[in-house]
Amino acid sequence: MAAAARRGTMGGPLVGAIDQGTSSTRFLVFNANTAELLSHHQVELKQTFPKEGWVEQDPKEILQSVYECVEKTCEKLKQLNIDIDNIKAVGVSNQRETTVVWDKVTGEPLYNAIVWLDLRTQSTVDRLLKKIPGHDKSFLKSRTGLPLSTYFSAVKLRWLLDNVKEVGQAVQKGRALFGTIDSWLIWSLTGGKDGGIHCTDVTNASRTMLFNIHSLKWDAELCKFFDIPIDILPSVRSSSEIYGLMKISPSLTSGALTGVPISGCLGDQSAALVGQMCFRNGQAKNTYGTGCFLLCNTGHKPAVSEHGLLTTVAYKLGRDKPVCYALEGSVAIAGAVVRWLRDNLGIAKSSSEIEMLAAEVGTSYGCYFVPAFSGLYAPYWEPSARGIICGLTQFTNKKHIAYAALEAVCFQTREILDAMNKDCGIPLSQLQVDGGMTNNKILMQLQADILCIPVVKPSMPETTALGAAMAAGAAEGVGVWSLNPDDLTAVTCERFEPQINPEESECRYARWKRAVKRSMGWETSEPHTDGESSIFCSLPLGFFIMSSLLMLIGTKYISGSCATEEGARPCMQGARINSPPGDFRAPAAQWQRLLSPPGKRHCLAPAGRGAAATGAPSLPPPSHCLKLTSELPAASISTVRGRAVVVSPSGSHATRFQPPASERLLGGGLWRLEVQGPGTRKGRCRFASDGGNRGSRLKAAQR
Repeated sequence: MAAAARRGTMGGPLVGAIDQGTSSTRFLVFNANTAELLSHHQVELKQTFPKEGWVEQDPKEILQSVYECVEKTCEKLKQLNIDIDNIKAVGVSNQRETTVVWDKVTGEPLYNAIVWLDLRTQSTVDRLLKKIPGHDKSFLKSRTGLPLSTYFSAVKLRWLLDNVKEVGQAVQKGRALFGTIDSWLIWSLTGGKDGGIHCTDVTNASRTMLFNIHSLKWDAELCKFFDIPIDILPSVRSSSEIYGLMKISPSLTSGALTGVPISGCLGDQSAALVGQMCFRNGQAKNTYGTGCFLLCNTGHKPAVSEHGLLTTVAYKLGRDKPVCYALEGSVAIAGAVVRWLRDNLGIAKSSSEIEMLAAEVGTSYGCYFVPAFSGLYAPYWEPSARGIICGLTQFTNKKHIAYAALEAVCFQTREILDAMNKDCGIPLSQLQVDGGMTNNKILMQLQADILCIPVVKPSMPETTALGAAMAAGAAEGVGVWSLNPDDLTAVTCERFEPQINPEESECRYARWKRAVKRSMGWETSEPHTDGESSIFCSLPLGFFIMSSLLMLIGTKYISGSCATEEGARPCMQGARINSPPGDFRAPAAQWQRLLSPPGKRHCLAPAGRGAAATGAPSLPPPSHCLKLTSELPAASISTVRGRAVVVSPSGSHATRFQPPASERLLGGGLWRLEVQGPGTRKGRCRFASDGGNRGSRLKAAQR
């Protein structure tokens, strides 16, 4: 940094880059001639989780963090005797897919930014799938390169239109603007409500599911499918051209960078591809940030994946330049798992401490961690998955879990690299990496071991910001950065070679794959309810129970007469019914309930015995009619809300049981009662499922 500062004092063009990520915002300044980083400042951002699966950020906080980073970086440059007037352009790199809607008259966001990780839109996705023949998630891939998923912006925008009154009203009044984070920042930095430029670039547009990656335009039919008005969308520009000039903000006390052009814009993963100088077909990079993203340049024609990868726009470095495409493998949780261990579990005070914990043991000791906090992205695209830790023993401690978390990042990379090798046909001989997590040497060595190929890390890991700076400096009208391959500065790298044999690597990877299978199918798109749950929270189940109760009432009026004295006469006119979920039976004796005619008592009879009602199949006689209000040597439990009788299956005496006022089902199947022997007293009974699973011991008036 000191050497770079000395060069900076000698003059020469500088280029700034706003690197707006999920967990932090940074502003970095590079020397356009040498690509050296001269100074930077970083501000961490808050994420809020209003409900399970929801992830939001405050757009105003994001914008303020940009102002603060610009101001602080310029102050640092002045301290290094570097003239900030030499900053000739600013580029923007941003978290993709994160969705913002704001009022163009007031300049105020109409709702929090819905972050790319957010899962609230699963029900929206399910509803949209019903419009597609065969409910095929890949139906739109031919135009967008993307499967229908909660990940992308269109479904987030659809949710906002459906659920946020202010958004709907602003759209009706023609005041609403939509954008990903790049659009929100560029509009705000170029004047906001006083003439701000509402635009995005092709890389960010390609992540919305509203953009045709072949025509490079918003697609009217896609907008119609999602029912999104096309006039609220930003204009689409190339990744390298002048969009507008920075305007002074009250937050910038020095007025730093006022009048400097914003001339580069790339989604963060495309920016990293440019920063890694992957300009040739077949070159690839993997970025380790909040998530993990492997991109492979496929040239000027979009490649279609057969193995769960995305087709996306890599970059378009000028209005008249050709577009380049990439195959992408997206992993939702990478660095976020370290943050989770730190903030949620509290097993470490810093991210670096996680590395130290993992280094102390050097193994997970058979523990495997699948951090599917937001479902599984590539290559599965399985929203029902949830995070699991398996293979735990009494020996397992926080150090093993820390190691397993780092291993999980590497295993996920292995999965998407395998898919990419199959799609491309030519396996990568080495993996170029970047991002904040690459400072973790344990992680980098683990990655080389699990991939069985070398991992190459540039000495300057800020390749995402570098890519945005390169695009800005190379823009027409700026021209301070050459993207000619012969002019690009050679990058020094650190190399990690595999240190375990391939057989061990394959064994560990196979066990990881088993863990992944176990993580699937945990969640559905059914909404969660607040407060105490009830069986009636489920409409199908509630309908079934209510219809069963109605059936009980109706049957009383059509059934025949029935004896009412204990052990006296058989049921001659009983009507057999299928037991509703309210019936609890002892499967060993296979009892069923018979209903008496109006005004009579309920009867109980063993399955396969008793008299037949009109139209019912004949049953072998005889069976005793039993009073529901007695203690009986029979084998059944029959419940009516607020009242029940429990009887034992072996002739031992049982006791009337008073259930709780609000009954609820404890499982998916029918349940039986196991009586704990003769003379069972109230509260000494246990429910067990008819699948053999143990149930809950019951006490009077309690579940």
